[in-house]
Amino acid sequence: MSELPRRTAQRTAKLASLPLGMAGRGAIGLGKRVGGRPAEAVAAEFQARTAEQLFTVLGELKGGAMKVGQALSVMEAAMPEEWAAPYRATLTKLQEAAPPLPPDRVHAVLAAELGSRWRTANFREFDDIPSAAASIGQVHKAVALDGREVAVKIQYPGAREALLSDLAQLSRVARLAAGWIPGLDIKPIMAELRSRMSEELDYHLEAEHQRAFAAAFRDDPDFAIPDVVLDTPAVLVGEWLHGVPLSRIIAEGDQQTRDAAAQLYLEFLLVGPGRAGQLHADPHPGNFRITPDGRLGILDFGAVNRLPGGLPTSIGRLLTLGLAGDAEGLVDGLRAEGFIKPTIAVDPQSVLSYLGMFIEPLTYDRFTFDRAWLRSVTLRMNDVRRPEWAVGMKLNLPPEYLLIHRVWLGGIGVLCQIGGTVSPRAALAAYLPGFDLAALPPGR
Repeated sequence: MSELPRRTAQRTAKLASLPLGMAGRGAIGLGKRVGGRPAEAVAAEFQARTAEQLFTVLGELKGGAMKVGQALSVMEAAMPEEWAAPYRATLTKLQEAAPPLPPDRVHAVLAAELGSRWRTANFREFDDIPSAAASIGQVHKAVALDGREVAVKIQYPGAREALLSDLAQLSRVARLAAGWIPGLDIKPIMAELRSRMSEELDYHLEAEHQRAFAAAFRDDPDFAIPDVVLDTPAVLVGEWLHGVPLSRIIAEGDQQTRDAAAQLYLEFLLVGPGRAGQLHADPHPGNFRITPDGRLGILDFGAVNRLPGGLPTSIGRLLTLGLAGDAEGLVDGLRAEGFIKPTIAVDPQSVLSYLGMFIEPLTYDRFTFDRAWLRSVTLRMNDVRRPEWAVGMKLNLPPEYLLIHRVWLGGIGVLCQIGGTVSPRAALAAYLPGFDLAALPPGR
């Protein structure tokens, strides 16, 4: 790709090509079936071409549109297998391998940010072929003047306009959706989302976040975070982190490797806020590695939730009430935190039953997060014939919990992709404030 489409009309037209393309392929597929081709073969071809178009369009748009694609890649574990399988590899590519900018555009950004002598003044070597390309920037491997291998992250020209355009589109859709969900107050949620996503465009700010995490986890036996070497508003240079991408472990790891990776991933989501005062808020697999010494390596600190006091103790208390079966106390706690608005009437036992779907893993000492479990929860949650569906429509999401909710929803999706067996109760007891394991029945 040579340039990001910046204008709203351009980006809307590209997004509109997705359903139009599907409709066209559907018509062609019908013709092929009438012509005698097996339905299974036609369906497989249809899904493969649609998946490739999805990668191409979202990858070229980058910005918020691609972030939606990355979110889909995290949650594909919730989709029925016959739907998810054709899209799995394609959506995974969006995590690290979107269509990149050509070298001349990359050089122009580096010259503008680091000066005309950017190469000789900063690097012994610089690889023009990117090692990863994502939603608002791409990464090149280089060797710094002091001999360290480094990752050079370069923001796409037009990334700001693209992201803000997509946020405007998302806001319009969200306002319509809010009318269908009586318990949801959408305006503060969109304001929080807009603020956090806009911050990702400032690489100075991202460098500040990364330095805080690197200092908090320096020499940690379980987690590895690279140091920042150099930063400008649109270029971020950090130490290169060697390791096996989590996406590769998801695709081909043995069970022992999956178990270890899943446990480390779960623990990092819990321990990060207490240690660094920030929650890493971009949990997709492209941001994680298993290093040669067995640690979990973490990348990309553009999206964080500032939590100087760590995770709210209310989360641990609410989980404890739910697992203890205290329906009345749970509803009182949810109201106090703003998850149930004062004007919304709910039945406490129905709320407990609804949330029980999600916290079921915490009733086990050892639990295997996998696609089958997540699909079963998704089917129950979205079945309008079940009482849980009506309960879900009455719940609100306070803006201060937006990124926490996003991280944990995405984190569960990634755990189910990994398919590892973990010790969730022990992890929460060790790292989640307010969680009282002693007040709960023994784990199964």
